[in-house]
Amino acid sequence: MTYVHSLRVRYGECDMQRVVFNANYLVYCDDAVDRWMRVCLNLEFGYDPDAHFDMTQLSFDFMLKTLTISWVSPVIYGDVLDMTCRVVRWGNSSFDVEVAGRVGGEEKFLSTITYVSVDPSTHLPATVPTRVRHALSAE
Repeated sequence: MTYVHSLRVRYGECDMQRVVFNANYLVYCDDAVDRWMRVCLNLEFGYDPDAHFDMTQLSFDFMLKTLTISWVSPVIYGDVLDMTCRVVRWGNSSFDVEVAGRVGGEEKFLSTITYVSVDPSTHLPATVPTRVRHALSAE
């Protein structure tokens, strides 16, 4: 499922030039993916999209392996940043999520994050559950 997470850039997230500090883009991506996962899984299981979903119910959790980000132009204080999340590759125990950041429809950055599905109790790699694949792939 493609999902758009929006936020307004706050003063404390910017550097002296009023541009979002580099590390905050990673925080933004992390927040967007977390919210996207929870909304998708809640919808898959028939819960309120705003309810907290405990992924361990699925014997599923995920950990970041690699993150790349390409900046196109800066995001500045007060901008409303829209981040579109979608799976662009499925492996057996890993998957790639693309996070595209836009302000007013103009591309600002593109990130690709490789996650590894893990067993929540051992943190060892595990196959991505079918219901998770279905929820995140649904259009």
